[in-house]
Amino acid sequence: MISAKSEVQVDTPEVRVTEWRLVPGSATGHHIHGMDYVIVPVTEGEMTIVAPDGNRSKAQLGVGKSYFRKAGVEHDVLNETASEIVFLEVELKS
Repeated sequence: MISAKSEVQVDTPEVRVTEWRLVPGSATGHHIHGMDYVIVPVTEGEMTIVAPDGNRSKAQLGVGKSYFRKAGVEHDVLNETASEIVFLEVELKS
């Protein structure tokens, strides 16, 4: 699996904003979110989410259709589609 590309755009004591780019066949790698976060999709697409137990689910992204998650989420995110997926991850620091 190809590694997703990430670029930190903002990193202050209050917030970190990272742009994620997942080309077809790429993945973020298994990780645990240490902070509450908001995902802001830049492209439409369908991500495959793999839970620690291996269960897979699909997440639909719509341009500008943000969503929030609490710290502690653990998963891998894969792009199993034919199009690049781009989103911003806004982590809220305490």
